[in-house]
Amino acid sequence: MIIRFAGDSGDGMQLTGDRFTSETASFGNDLSTLPNFPAEIRAPAGTLPGVSSFQLHFADHDILTPGDAPNVLVAMNPAALKANIADVPRGAEIIVNTDEFTKRAMQKVGYAQSPLEDGSLEGFSVHPVPLTTLTVEALKEFDLSRKDAGRSKNMFALGLLSWMYHRPTEGTEKFLKSKFAKKPDIMAANIAAFRAGWNFGETTEDFAVSYEVAPAASAFPTGTYRNISGNLALSYGLVAAGRLAELPLYLGSYPITPASDILHELSKHKNFGVRTFQAEDEIAGIGAALGAAFGGSLAVTTTSGPGVALKSETIGLAVSLELPLLIVDIQRGGPSTGLPTKTEQADLLQAMYGRNGEAPVPVVAPQTPADCFDAAIEAARIALEYRTPVFLLSDGYLANGSEPWRVPETDSLPDLRTPFATGPNHTQDDGTEVFWPYKRDPETLARPWAVPGTPGLEHRIGGIEKQDGTGNISYDPANHEFMVRTRQAKIDGIEVPDIEVDDPSGGARLLVLGWGSTYGPITAAVRRMRTDGEYVAQAHLRHLNPFPKNLGEVLRRYDKVVIPEMNLGQLASLIRAEYLVDAQSFTQVTGLPFKAEQLATALKEALDG
Repeated sequence: MIIRFAGDSGDGMQLTGDRFTSETASFGNDLSTLPNFPAEIRAPAGTLPGVSSFQLHFADHDILTPGDAPNVLVAMNPAALKANIADVPRGAEIIVNTDEFTKRAMQKVGYAQSPLEDGSLEGFSVHPVPLTTLTVEALKEFDLSRKDAGRSKNMFALGLLSWMYHRPTEGTEKFLKSKFAKKPDIMAANIAAFRAGWNFGETTEDFAVSYEVAPAASAFPTGTYRNISGNLALSYGLVAAGRLAELPLYLGSYPITPASDILHELSKHKNFGVRTFQAEDEIAGIGAALGAAFGGSLAVTTTSGPGVALKSETIGLAVSLELPLLIVDIQRGGPSTGLPTKTEQADLLQAMYGRNGEAPVPVVAPQTPADCFDAAIEAARIALEYRTPVFLLSDGYLANGSEPWRVPETDSLPDLRTPFATGPNHTQDDGTEVFWPYKRDPETLARPWAVPGTPGLEHRIGGIEKQDGTGNISYDPANHEFMVRTRQAKIDGIEVPDIEVDDPSGGARLLVLGWGSTYGPITAAVRRMRTDGEYVAQAHLRHLNPFPKNLGEVLRRYDKVVIPEMNLGQLASLIRAEYLVDAQSFTQVTGLPFKAEQLATALKEALDG
């Protein structure tokens, strides 16, 4: 089932969707969500730009996307209906709050006549419900104004949908008791509205059918699960990485949508050795983080695309200093301020090349909300082992979306402990033992990591080119070329797993290659094509710099390679340049993720073309 709640950005649609999601997760369904909201804190009420929605796809089997089109649309006002009706397939159910369909509200969004009466919704199963009136009536025993009582209409709608889909109710009531513990009247009113919505579904004749979606028992291996968003999983991955490395975790950050949740979450975990610093700007945030890395911490800075641009000089400094630093980029639509609350994958080339000089940086990208946990640990592994800044490229779709996550056993996680330099590492011609900050490990080419203040390990580092070994300032042309090529060789030599190919038939001519959050839509599209008898192979990149060593061989195995991306073809450009493969792009930059049917159609055309 696919449900979409839609209303004004002040109607509580995100909270309603989040609560329905939590109960669905506790029930045991597999699920995927797509929150979609305006960039404004309080967008103009009743307008199309002010519509906020939350879509949830849940099932009794393994699913990968928040769904192409909702089976049920809950529209709290005319704007919500008009903004979303194009996505709703014929025959779907539409629940409308008739109280909001006033002449003025409809005129505001361009309805000359009421869509509830002009026949335009005849192809749908429409349920007109006076949500506000019913909520106010249910709360008449409380000392609340009509306006204040009407604010609980989202809880009434949640109760109704919970009845329709047999969702548990205990968790939501517990949540409301906790959220409004200091406001007992508001708590009681919301619980009463929630129960009234449930009872309305139970007693009204308008909803003749309720639906039961069984737990997805076969989709999940045995274990302990919880619902988790991408930003929360990423936060937990960073905390885990700090513990696995036995290092304090330091976050230097400046708030920016959609990355701010990581700062909020990490600030709660001082008990795990986490220190968070909300800086005055993006440059100060990464500067503080780089200083923490110099001081021996696992250092992180979080941002989105515009912030990466501001941090670029300090990222280059981190490349020169060769210190471990995680740059977490939760991508959003650009350029400039762009689309703060919408998703995009358009920062790949910025992560690869967005610095002056030859400044190579490894790039890692998670593929699902839950995978953000593992991707954070993998990025930390590379940063610590190879003494390098690392880009972690998530995006708004992953950050705000959620899915079930199996809580890992701690003994299954990697050991990230990295020894600090404790003494001299070089003997001079006269027999004197000294510390050389750029004397490298012959296997990884990583330089030693010396904590400031360690006796005998005084050394000079900075942004000006350094002499190999000693770290002294050097303008020698041959030394500069040697250092540039050595830094590049260090990144090229990073050990990453081979890319795995999903090609069950073994006879596919078409390979679909993706990266990041396109994993879900691509996999869903490939499944549809295979169900229709098509032979299609799929591979997904986690490591974008360096590429897996077997990638070239994999690409040349197939007649056609298609790369879907939420940009104008950035990975495709890299693949074509690196491997001289005629990879085809399929792209969109709408601020929304791909739909599975849309991708399946494009892949079928590529296969037949």
